[in-house]
Amino acid sequence: MDAESGETPLLFHQHNPNQVQVSSSSNKPFNWKAPAIILAFEFLESIAYAGIALNLIVYLGTVLHGTTASNAATVDTWNGTTFLTPVLGAFLADTYWGKYKTVGISIIFYLTGMLIITASTIIPSLQPAVCEGTSCPPATGFQYFVLFAALYLISVGTGGVKSALLPLGADQYDDSDVEQSKQKQAFFSWFFMAINIGVFFSGTVVVWVQQNVAWSLGFAISSVCLIVATVAFLLGTPIYRVHLPTGSPLKSLVAVFVASFKKRKVEVPADTTILFEGDDANLTTAGQNKLAHTAGFRCLDKAAVVVGEQEIKDSNLGRPWLLCTVTQVEEVKILVRMLPIWLTSVFYAASMCQTATTFIQQGMAMDTKIGSFSVPAASMNSASVIFMMIWVVFQDSIVIPIARRYTGNVAGLTQLQRMGVGRFLAVPALAAAALVEMWRLRSVRDGHNLSIAWQVPQFMIIACSDVFCGIAQLEFFYSEAPTSMRSLCSAFSFLAMSLGYYLNSMIISAIAVLSKSKGGQGWLPANLNDGHLDYYFWLWTGIGAVNFVVYTAFAKNYTVKKVGPRA
Repeated sequence: MDAESGETPLLFHQHNPNQVQVSSSSNKPFNWKAPAIILAFEFLESIAYAGIALNLIVYLGTVLHGTTASNAATVDTWNGTTFLTPVLGAFLADTYWGKYKTVGISIIFYLTGMLIITASTIIPSLQPAVCEGTSCPPATGFQYFVLFAALYLISVGTGGVKSALLPLGADQYDDSDVEQSKQKQAFFSWFFMAINIGVFFSGTVVVWVQQNVAWSLGFAISSVCLIVATVAFLLGTPIYRVHLPTGSPLKSLVAVFVASFKKRKVEVPADTTILFEGDDANLTTAGQNKLAHTAGFRCLDKAAVVVGEQEIKDSNLGRPWLLCTVTQVEEVKILVRMLPIWLTSVFYAASMCQTATTFIQQGMAMDTKIGSFSVPAASMNSASVIFMMIWVVFQDSIVIPIARRYTGNVAGLTQLQRMGVGRFLAVPALAAAALVEMWRLRSVRDGHNLSIAWQVPQFMIIACSDVFCGIAQLEFFYSEAPTSMRSLCSAFSFLAMSLGYYLNSMIISAIAVLSKSKGGQGWLPANLNDGHLDYYFWLWTGIGAVNFVVYTAFAKNYTVKKVGPRA
């Protein structure tokens, strides 16, 4: 199946990273089947990943007999690694392999990890003995080794997929075509929904199977979904628009800093139109956009000040260490402006990752019976997906039209405004969790337990937060990114999630120790009835409030990317 030249399959295409070129397959006519296959892949991959991630903390506790704090820390560390690997995948996609090849290679690691973890639930020697009364033998070192080997192979695999699949899907649309540009905006929303519908299926069907039928069958369902997704993805090879990498974007970034440092004593002219613009033909060859000059960070503008004709000759010959184009400078400015926005994403992600750890642990300590049906605590995440669908309709039919009327913006709210709403809503979501936990502890002291249904408000608010922030963040990091760094910048969302999980893991571990310093069992004991998980939720409520204030300050002063006219 040839997607490029009729001679070499895309997956095995050899490319010189120092050569600037664009794949001929990027000029293929638009085929709706390409993004449709990518969306289907993401849906099935989301089922596979969520089938492991959603219930992992329950698996560690009930099958491997780990402790409350260690299980939460383990899950956070694994999730952190899982969302860190997209950065490596994105670098490889932008610099060496391209997006298609990165997805293809990553699937190999992904499938291997899925099959190993499924096998570990089938082979008796890879699990500890079942509990006898209150005596629960812990897992051996080898049993943990097999589990972690599988989990981190999955991390590598899903990292490569996450970094390249969304940009590959967005590349199927041509921004110069107005209709396709509108369709691409819808693609981001559909991609977000594909992820969450997959999570919904896992949270209802797969999680229920794991806890009520067999862990092995639940993990096997996830593995089969990934196998089907892989087959579909490969079958779509001939119709994908594929852009080959243009070499390392880091060289251009470093060149701007080097050139501006060497010219630190040079004055930037008041008329910025005389700054070095370079040759538009080079941008066209590389498939890049020419960026307009923006105010701010004038020290970097020095890299585009022409001091002599020799600098222009050297720059045109690929030696930009004394003179860079305005577009190169603006690309660096974009990344510098993104940085504080991205940092607030880390704290937002840490707040959101409570749904994978402490929210589930809280649910496990509640009465999980609703009528005659027992609701697995991890399945409450599926309630979030239902609320997301409701919120998406509410946002599109009510919020956006009202906002459009008052702002005059066709989109209603800008990406930064939507991200701000999402960050704000994380605060009442965590406050609701704290109030529910206070009520639950009071109920336990009174001799009865609180129904897990009381978790619905916190999941409802967190769903609304995710609808506003999740889609906008995907769009923001892709649309603001320099063309040569779209995979890498799209991975910023996943890197934020990664560091959010690590941050949460560190805070959980620290709280587990510090809250015991004066005696007692601390905030997070094995039996949450003896602790104060509510204090932990109040802590994150405060962190979320501060994060929102900081984000608002930076977002108000953010300058969006401006594409300049061709000469």
